[in-house]
Amino acid sequence: MPSIKKNPVSSVTPGALEPAPALDHPPARSRRGHGRVTLQEVAALASVTSITVSRYLREPGVVAPATAQRIQTALSATGYVPNKQAGQLASGHSRMVAAIIPSISNSIFSETVQGLSDTLQASGYELMLASSGYSLEREEAQIRAVLAWSPSALVVTGRHHTIGALHLLNAAHRSGTPVIEVWDQPTEAEAVAADAISQVGFNHHAVGTAMAEHLLSRGHRHLAYVDSGVEEDFRAHERGAGFRAAARAHSRTHRRDAATVMLIKPSAGDAFECGRQALRQLMAVPGPPITAAAFANDHLACGALLEAQARGIQVPAQLALMGFGDFPISRQLQPPLTTVSPPRHEIGVRAAQALLTALQTGTRPTHSALVCEMQIRASTG
Repeated sequence: MPSIKKNPVSSVTPGALEPAPALDHPPARSRRGHGRVTLQEVAALASVTSITVSRYLREPGVVAPATAQRIQTALSATGYVPNKQAGQLASGHSRMVAAIIPSISNSIFSETVQGLSDTLQASGYELMLASSGYSLEREEAQIRAVLAWSPSALVVTGRHHTIGALHLLNAAHRSGTPVIEVWDQPTEAEAVAADAISQVGFNHHAVGTAMAEHLLSRGHRHLAYVDSGVEEDFRAHERGAGFRAAARAHSRTHRRDAATVMLIKPSAGDAFECGRQALRQLMAVPGPPITAAAFANDHLACGALLEAQARGIQVPAQLALMGFGDFPISRQLQPPLTTVSPPRHEIGVRAAQALLTALQTGTRPTHSALVCEMQIRASTG
């Protein structure tokens, strides 16, 4: 598949400034009537100009290391806090990027957030984070709330939104605030549309197809896909659609070797327990036994693997299992879990880079299609 592969990952030297004596005994903080330490006071303490301090606060990497150290020492000694409100009034935007993700508790998004934060911070931007809890209505309210703070850019997850949220995103896009949807990949029509919201991610339907093709290649013909129990986890549902489409395509071209596929939708809740429940459902299916199952995420698959062991079901001899996410636990169980590894951190880095370029050039952020890797382990033989 084009979106998945199998595995059996300039510097600027400004003009030098005269060194200043070390700040062994920094002077007491001086205050104006409003109680704030000024930029000029920090500059005087570091023996640099106010412009140099301002440049360091915006882009630390462009200031010479020795100068940067003096400025940082002065900042620490004085407790200086930049007046972001004044800068926002002057520019119309804050140096803040807002991001809305489906869940803070779901570790699959944490590396994306880290990639965003690290890349933005290196260029003087900070990340403001909100969690929608997989609720489209809550996401719409959060988009409206963060846009009221005039962020420099906005990151949302996926391409499924309420009508109201789409109006807000498109209005922000038209007004010059870069917007990026992460963890998804545009359709061909979206990729060429001049006013489309930019996307950084991968094709979930294609990933589901690759998961089914892996199990089919192992000789399995009675398959199951265990979906996410969260109704608005659209990306998991799309992987399930790709999985079922691949099984149907196999049956059309191999009529004497047709494949069957069952869709299991567990209830929402603790993923490990839901995985155990799904395994019990699979074992109760009438007719030919299911010999291989793919799961919407590794936690569901790990729960099923634990339940299989408790029931004496041999994996993969009697039942092959695979997941999605490549969580650390998937490598620790016995047998280790076959899974798909999404480019979690790279999604955040690429999205931040696209936003920074858009902010510098005034252009629309670019689409970026990334690649997942299939980690083939013992749970599928």
